[in-house]
Amino acid sequence: MAPDSAQELDNRERLSAAGGGAERRDRQHRQGKLLARERVELLLDAGSFEELDQLVVHRSEDFGMGTQRVPGDGLVTGHGTVEGRTVFVFAQDFTVFGGALSEANAAKICKIMDQAMRVGAPIVGLNDSGGARIQEGVASLAGYADIFLRNTLASGVVPQISAIMGPCAGGAVYSPAITDFVLMVNHTAHMFVTGPDVIKAVTHEEVSKEDLGGAMTHNQTSGVAHFIAADDAQCLAMIRELLSFLPSNNLDDPPPHPTSDAPDRAVPELDTIVPAASDQAYDMRAVIRAVADDRYFFEVHEHFAPNLVVGFARLNGRSVGVVANQPLHLAGVLDINASVKGARFVRFCDAFNIPLITFEDVPGFLPGTQQEWGGIIRHGAKLLFAFAEATVPKLTVITRKAYGGAYCVMSSKHLRTDVNYAWPTAELAVMGAEAAVNVIWRRELATAPNPDGLRRERAAEFRERFASPYPAAERGYIDAIIRPHETRARLIRALEMLRGKRAVNPAKKHGNIPL
Repeated sequence: MAPDSAQELDNRERLSAAGGGAERRDRQHRQGKLLARERVELLLDAGSFEELDQLVVHRSEDFGMGTQRVPGDGLVTGHGTVEGRTVFVFAQDFTVFGGALSEANAAKICKIMDQAMRVGAPIVGLNDSGGARIQEGVASLAGYADIFLRNTLASGVVPQISAIMGPCAGGAVYSPAITDFVLMVNHTAHMFVTGPDVIKAVTHEEVSKEDLGGAMTHNQTSGVAHFIAADDAQCLAMIRELLSFLPSNNLDDPPPHPTSDAPDRAVPELDTIVPAASDQAYDMRAVIRAVADDRYFFEVHEHFAPNLVVGFARLNGRSVGVVANQPLHLAGVLDINASVKGARFVRFCDAFNIPLITFEDVPGFLPGTQQEWGGIIRHGAKLLFAFAEATVPKLTVITRKAYGGAYCVMSSKHLRTDVNYAWPTAELAVMGAEAAVNVIWRRELATAPNPDGLRRERAAEFRERFASPYPAAERGYIDAIIRPHETRARLIRALEMLRGKRAVNPAKKHGNIPL
C-alpha cells in the first residue's frame, strides 16, 4: 500500500472514531452516558467487534450539510460475539448530529439486519437519537420505514433487542416497539411519539420528559419497556444475560448452560408454601426460584402487571420460559395488562423453541366496568390464543386456585398442553366455594335459621366435591397429582421426555390474534 493511501485510510478512521469532537464526547460522559463505540465494546466479547461501513457519509447538500460530513455519519454498525455466538449491532452516536437518522444511517442499519437474517443471528440496537434528520426531509422518513419493514420480517426469525440509552422520539420509537425486548436506562432514556412541548401546545397538558416517557413510566405504566437499568453498563450486561437464554434464530435451540444443581433435587419448602387459608397470599417467585437451576430466575417485565410473572429460568441446564400468576398482587387475577404481557411472552418463547412452564394460581379475571369497557374479553383472548397456538413443549403446575375461564386460559390440558400437574392444594372449579354456595343454595340460605353455618357447611361440601384436583385427574385433565417437593424433578423428567416433540398448526398464512 502506498504511504499516502495508508495515511488517507488512517485519517478517515480517526475522524470516524472522533465522532462529534472532544467537547461533545465530554458532554456525553458528563451526562453519565457512554459513547457509541464504548457501548459496543462493552456489549460484545473483548476484541470481537468487526465494524462495517465505517467510512459511509451522508448524501445531503441542503442547509449547508455538504460541508458537514463525518465518516460513519453518526452510526456504528457491525458484528461481534456474545459468549462466542455471533450478534449484529448498531449504535447511534449522539455526538454527531444528535444521532439523527439519515438516509445513509438507515441503509447501514438495513444492511446489517439483512445480513443477520441471512446468517441467523440476533440483532441489538443501541438507540440514542434526536429522531429523523430534518435536513433530509422525506429521505430520512423513508429510511425509518425501511427499518420497520426489516424489523417485521425478522420478527420470529432472529431475536431483536432494543436498548434505549438516550432520547428516542417520533417515528424512531416504532422500531424498538416491534422488537422482542426493550431495555431503558433510568433518567437518561426517554421514549415518546410527541414530546412535552407538543403535548402542551395541543392538549394544554404539562408533563415532564421523565413522567411522559421515562424508563420507569414505560416499565411500570405503559409496558412498552421490559427492563430498567441504572446506567449504560448495567443495561449492556442485562442484554448479554438475556441473550444467554435465547437461541440465535428460530431454527436453533437455546444454548445449554452447565449446572451442578441435581435434576432430582427435592424442594421441601414447597410442601408448606401454600397457606392453609385460600385467601392468604404467598410469593410465586419463591416457587419459581425453588424449582429453577441454582434457584435463579431472570424476570422480564418485572414492574408491569405484577399480578402475572414472566421470565426465563433453566431446568437441568435447559432454558425455559416461565409464566405464573402472582398471588401477592390482586390475588393473581388476570386483567388486561397481565393478559397482554403474558401473550407477548408466550408467543416469543414459541417462536424461538423455548419450552413453557406455567405455574397457576388464578381466581379468575378481574371484574369491573374499567376492565369490561377496556376490552378484557379481547385482551384475555390474546393469552388464550397464544397458549393454544404454541407448539413448544408446554407444562403446567396448578399450585392452588384454577377457577372459571382463567383455568382454561392458563395453559390447560384442553389447549394442547403436554403435561399438567396439580399439587394436592389445587382447587379446580367454575368459581370459588363461597361464590358458588351463594348461587347454588341461594333459596335455601334465604330461609335458613342459621345461614352462616349453612354457608360454611355447603362451602366445605363444594370444595370436597368440585374444588379438589381429583375430579380433574379422574377425567385426565390433570396428568398427575404430585407432592410439591417433587416439582423440580417431575418437570425435568417431563422436559426430557418432550425433547423430541413435533407439533404443527394447520397450514395457513397466519392466524388472526385478537389484537
